[in-house]
Amino acid sequence: MKKLGLLPRLILGIVIGILLGMSGNIPILRTMLTFNGIFGNFLQFIIPLIIIGFVAPGIGDLGSKAGKLLGMTTIVAYISTMFAGMLAYIVNIILLKQILPQASKHALEKMLPQANEHALEKVTSVKLQAFLTIDMPPIMGVMTALLMAFILGIGIAVAKGNAIKDVMGELQGIVEKIIKNIIIPFLPVYVAGVFASLTYAGDVAHTMSMFAKVFAIALVLHIVILTIQYGIAGGIAGRNPLSLMKTMLPAYLTAIGTQSSAATIPVTLKQTKENGVDEEIADFTIPLCATIHLSGSTITLVSCSMAVMMMNGMEITFSNMFGFILMLGITMIAAPGVPGGAVMAALGLLGTMLGFNSQLQSLMIALYLAQDSFGTACNVTGDGALSVIINKIAGFSLTPKVTMSKKTNIVS
Repeated sequence: MKKLGLLPRLILGIVIGILLGMSGNIPILRTMLTFNGIFGNFLQFIIPLIIIGFVAPGIGDLGSKAGKLLGMTTIVAYISTMFAGMLAYIVNIILLKQILPQASKHALEKMLPQANEHALEKVTSVKLQAFLTIDMPPIMGVMTALLMAFILGIGIAVAKGNAIKDVMGELQGIVEKIIKNIIIPFLPVYVAGVFASLTYAGDVAHTMSMFAKVFAIALVLHIVILTIQYGIAGGIAGRNPLSLMKTMLPAYLTAIGTQSSAATIPVTLKQTKENGVDEEIADFTIPLCATIHLSGSTITLVSCSMAVMMMNGMEITFSNMFGFILMLGITMIAAPGVPGGAVMAALGLLGTMLGFNSQLQSLMIALYLAQDSFGTACNVTGDGALSVIINKIAGFSLTPKVTMSKKTNIVS
């Protein structure tokens, strides 16, 4: 089972969950419900630690990097991420109303226990009650964790000592190990339990078909945002955008396999230099953008969250979504080093800003991880476009290949 990749294990978990839900085996369903309750509570407990562990070191590392291009690169990356999120919002607010007209009224009313009284009575009847529950209250609220992360991150950036930085670095390592060794391995089991309950409560097939359409929208938006990014980069640098995108194809394909922007950095860096970006510009921008530029992940999170909200009859307002998108660009800092890290870092925002309960957050994890590879591929491929833009801002022109020997210290 461990030899399988995360996506096959998630798919297997969904299939097994649906089959068990159809079987109606009450003891097994109660066991799965018990596990899901414990795992869900643990997930809520760990969210503040994920926020502090990811955001504080990310802000600290970002602020400690010297160089006159740091601010410009950060601004360009943030604008690109926010633009991608707003594009996803505009497209989805129009299209989801067309492709999910019945789902908003019926699908999750059947699937989610909270949605209607009939499903609630069926799923939470005496037969399907968990064997036990274990409360795991978080040590702090999500907003408290965010504020603490900002304060600690800024403190790390401006302080001369390394004590706090080392502590936050170790905390980040602990959180990453928790995600890799506990949350990710048990997630397919948790997803199986979620879909078992959903199948037992109603018809899951209709809703899954709806989410397939949402995935299609997200993938098309990935292509659109990359076209826009490289259109701007090519226009600024005087180079054919399609040629620039073609050169970055190996990075795109590598990211699909690794599911990690950080793990794809060597390939992204090589292909960016092949596009003619100055060596020192590429060496500076690619690792940085792998941390702060998340246009693909933002598109997916916005698309999936809006679909879940619409299918659950939740109100979608511009102010809520705009604030959610603005905060995503900050909370996802340093998350790309972990497969699925973006959605883990966003769990707190989903709960506090969009009103997602633990079950909806779990559904978001499953939906996001199902296409995490493509979101990551969009992220890293877009990094190449941003490097071209920064290369031009720094006063360099694209060269056919990496043959430059000039080592002007432009980032110091």
